Amino acid sequence: MNIRYPLTTKTWDEAEYESIQRVVRSDIFTMGKEVAQFEQDFSSFFGKRYALMVNSGSSANLLMIAALFFKKENPLKAGDEVIVPAVSWSTTYMPLQQYNLKVKFVDIDLHTLNYDLTKLSSAITDKTRAILAVNLLGNPNDFNIIQSLIRDRNIYLLEDNCESMGAKYNEAFAGSIGIMGTFSTFFSHHISTMEGGVLITDDEELYHISLSLRAHGWTRKLPEKNLVTGLKSKIAFEEAFKFVLPGYNLRPLEISGAIGQEQLKKLPSIVENRRLNTNTFKRLTEKYNWLITQNEIGESSWFGFSLIIDPDSGLKREQLILEFEKYGIEYRPIVAGNFTKNQVISYFNYEIHENLHNADLIDSNGLFIGNHHFQMTGEFNALEAALKSF
Repeated sequence: MNIRYPLTTKTWDEAEYESIQRVVRSDIFTMGKEVAQFEQDFSSFFGKRYALMVNSGSSANLLMIAALFFKKENPLKAGDEVIVPAVSWSTTYMPLQQYNLKVKFVDIDLHTLNYDLTKLSSAITDKTRAILAVNLLGNPNDFNIIQSLIRDRNIYLLEDNCESMGAKYNEAFAGSIGIMGTFSTFFSHHISTMEGGVLITDDEELYHISLSLRAHGWTRKLPEKNLVTGLKSKIAFEEAFKFVLPGYNLRPLEISGAIGQEQLKKLPSIVENRRLNTNTFKRLTEKYNWLITQNEIGESSWFGFSLIIDPDSGLKREQLILEFEKYGIEYRPIVAGNFTKNQVISYFNYEIHENLHNADLIDSNGLFIGNHHFQMTGEFNALEAALKSF
């Protein structure tokens, strides 16, 4: 297929390549001052006390769930119920299975692709310990409603914001609203360190736990006074290989931290241009009454453009795919579709709340195409031609 409308494009220029050379000249490649500077820049940008860089958004999700198990008060425990939307990426869910949590799948809204808030409300019970809000394809959830549902309840609000960097809800950045939020800096996302992810929080204890879990479960990177061990020895040798938590190695590289510093400077313009492209996309698609596209909540950062064929139209996704291939338009399923249809679900302790009608419809009738940080005249010309032909 001759690609006229790619799914992803790079956002790097000479600044990123020079940052790589800066690391090469330093001859220090493992996690160090470049990562630390990126973390400082990231926490400042998103208005949180702490940011922790890891090697992927998937690792950020793992760290978020793991950290809650080691809180001194009110930790998560195996068997606790966590509510999730039925449409998201696989590693939204995998840490929940790996920590033996009870996963309750709730349907999504066909137009926002986030929680169906009526179904979410009825899914919450006295057994619910956490709600994982996934801001899908750049779109924040309606956090006013979600927070009203859990007010005065012992429920953690968590955010998987890996697809929605730069989105806002009521002037707050998506990912900064729950007790913890995660981001991805994979190649195809809003900013790219090629591989990478970030966890943010205002909770000092969760930050200290995450510092230990990120690197082997040891104490080495913890402050002298910390909320994991209390006090560390002032003798560095005694703390060099002291392991206190069942951790991982999720550390990023210095090159990723250096690139991230440059990419973060570009995030406002990247989001602004993506939002401008969306205006054109909406005008282009609104004339086709057989298409359902995503409605934003707050200010979406528009990761991509979803297209769902109305099931009453008599049209088939397979036909649309053929037109997209003819006109060189790359496409993908809407994230993982209805995740419960995947074979891996047999390993989960899970429950489906009521039904997943909309998730099923997205699974059978939906796909998404790319959005970019530049004016997409040629891409939208290809899209318009394909839709007219279809």
